[in-house]
Amino acid sequence: NSSVPTRRARMQSLYLLAGIALAVTVSGCYSLRAGSGLPDHIRTFAVLPFDNETTRFEITEEVRQELEDKLPRALGVRSAGEDLADAVVQGTITRYDVTAPLFRPGGSGDRAEVIEREVQIAVRVEIVDRIGNVILWDDANLNVRGQYLDATEDEDVGRAEAIELLVQRIIDGAQSNW
Repeated sequence: NSSVPTRRARMQSLYLLAGIALAVTVSGCYSLRAGSGLPDHIRTFAVLPFDNETTRFEITEEVRQELEDKLPRALGVRSAGEDLADAVVQGTITRYDVTAPLFRPGGSGDRAEVIEREVQIAVRVEIVDRIGNVILWDDANLNVRGQYLDATEDEDVGRAEAIELLVQRIIDGAQSNW
């Protein structure tokens, strides 16, 4: 029967058209922008120096510098001065502690041997849309930790790791809402 191949070809064509229609419908409902989770009108960004409630004053500049280095590229925006920026990231460093979570207990009368130390940083942070005058993302208690080996590394290693993680968490938060 010569109608069988024709019928099969028509059914395949219908399935193909249905698939294309579905793809067009779905792509019309969802759009993806590479590199940015921010609203379309956010094209420039400023990083304000964080307030600092700790005694470690150098951390303010270290956090600001890491944010300025990583945020624009990760979010697909350009850096701008505060007065020209479409959005700003601002916050407060609320805690900076160094602890010893990994140690070997000493014998009777001996001191414990610290193996690993940990830098803990806590911040309140928000990203503000200055055009729409709304908070795009915030975290009132963002905590990060960076470790370093006590015998071979210093606190700077743990602090750098904690700051890098802090910036990544802010980037992830900014991208999570859209």
